[in-house]
Amino acid sequence: MDDKLRRAIPFEEFDYQSLLDSLRGYAHPRKKITTLLRKGEIIRVKKGLYLFGEGYRRSPYCRELLANLIYGPSCISLEYALHYHGLTPERVESITSVACGRSRTFVTPVGRFCYRMIPVAAFSIGIDRIELADGRAFLMAIPEKALADRVMAERGHALSTQRALTIFLRDNLRVDGELLRTMDAAILLALASAYGSRRLKVLANLILSLQTEKRDA
Repeated sequence: MDDKLRRAIPFEEFDYQSLLDSLRGYAHPRKKITTLLRKGEIIRVKKGLYLFGEGYRRSPYCRELLANLIYGPSCISLEYALHYHGLTPERVESITSVACGRSRTFVTPVGRFCYRMIPVAAFSIGIDRIELADGRAFLMAIPEKALADRVMAERGHALSTQRALTIFLRDNLRVDGELLRTMDAAILLALASAYGSRRLKVLANLILSLQTEKRDA
């Protein structure tokens, strides 16, 4: 790989325009891009989004950042965010996100990225901006949003009572009970309103009940 190209692009993840700009000195930049792809010096994650190949990276690429870039506006949530926050024990291979656009799944050379459409009003509640050391950032659901989005995504269980939700959270998601008690019920109620969901109101009341039990114990 031309050292000039590597110097021109500071990050491991970059878009098509950045790639073209770095190849201004070439008579046929698109042919050069084809050669770089064929040799594995760069990897196309999806149309318009690239990574440097493994032997040409200065540092590990950020899958969470890629998740925001592949499809948006989007925010990492659901199973991946629950594990990220330590609420569930199982490591999640696919990066799961919520989005304002239609639900999509992208299978890429660097993993599977899944997006679930949710109401715009619900999308904007409970988003945290996680900053990277290089000054860039990606959007991640806070624990309350991640759990609410996951509960709303569930279609295999009738989650209309606190008992049913308790069993689902404990047996299916294996959510850490102590961390569950630290959640902010007010945020869950705001999400319930944005979703127009009775299920999330029951979840908020369950959290309040767990917190009351702990105080009274």
